[in-house]
Amino acid sequence: MSDLAITPLYDLHVELGAKMVPFAGYSMPVQYPMGVLKEHLHTRAHAGLFDVSHMGQVMLSGPSWEAVAAAFERLVPMDVLGLADGRQRYGLFTNAAGGIEDDLMFARRGEELFVVVNAACKAADIARMRAGLPEEITVTELADRALIALQGPGAAAVVEDLDPAAREMRFMDVADLSLCGHAVWASRSGYTGEDGFEISVAADEAETLVRSLLTRRDVAPIGLGARDSLRLEAGLCLYGHDIDAMTGPVEAGLTWAMQKVRRAGGARAGGYPGADVIDQVFEQGPARRRVGLRPEGRAPMREGVQLYDAEEGGAQIGTVTSGGYGPSVEGPVAMGYVMAPQADQGTRVWGEVRGKRLPVDVVQLPFVPANFKR
Repeated sequence: MSDLAITPLYDLHVELGAKMVPFAGYSMPVQYPMGVLKEHLHTRAHAGLFDVSHMGQVMLSGPSWEAVAAAFERLVPMDVLGLADGRQRYGLFTNAAGGIEDDLMFARRGEELFVVVNAACKAADIARMRAGLPEEITVTELADRALIALQGPGAAAVVEDLDPAAREMRFMDVADLSLCGHAVWASRSGYTGEDGFEISVAADEAETLVRSLLTRRDVAPIGLGARDSLRLEAGLCLYGHDIDAMTGPVEAGLTWAMQKVRRAGGARAGGYPGADVIDQVFEQGPARRRVGLRPEGRAPMREGVQLYDAEEGGAQIGTVTSGGYGPSVEGPVAMGYVMAPQADQGTRVWGEVRGKRLPVDVVQLPFVPANFKR
């Protein structure tokens, strides 16, 4: 793994007994001695601490908030101008064909825009912003900051005890907090479906902060394995699997992230890559849709399993894009795409596993209800 990058918490992961694996060009912990299943259930019941420092943190600045926001709307189909100070939104970088180049989070911090992008797309995203934004907008990669996440129903008690100001934060709020003597930027958000916080901290302070957090009752380190099973149960997309450059936001079921002001007929409709294509799919409906899938029995159906409309013969009508065992639901869960006629809840399809077709039901997402603080 000598050619892999490491996060500021690498030595601590090794000390804690983590199994390290290559992920998005980094050496990352996939699990700790507790094991993936127990880490998953611990996060659902208590508080899980994740290292997400491999993700890209970027600050956009310019002559005014209005200038920064209007410029960023050239790249995403989201309402940026309407974002209040101290609030965050989920966003998408799109391409000329209407596909998704990456998904991201963006937050208003005063007159600046703080953007967090996926690790595997980090270099391309930063290049996209630098090429696609006017010269008056400065794009600064915050390579001197680490990023951690505290997720689960016990996360709020930990953070609020350390800084009572966190009690005022609701889902998708951002704020400056002081945790264990460290000045941090916190957002109340997460990818587990549970209440939680993502915390940006100076890289040289990250290990000290994490060690302090791990001394708190109910906080345990959690690896990539449980992170994936948690987000799958929450019905959330993983870039490069459930969404990619060939997948549009309508078929992916992400139109909730596109505010009306940016859609056809809205005050600031269009103006971003692929707008005409996406508007057309909005109007006509997508040929396929992302759906939840519940295989019968105990055997998981993993990414790449082909889906058919009949137990024998018939036509291939879709593919599993994410799948595995859901510890919280005690059974296999999956997501994937099926043709629109087969996308209704309750439809039975068949997944081909090792040459045998097994029954799968189309179900509503998420598999585990969200527990965010509204």
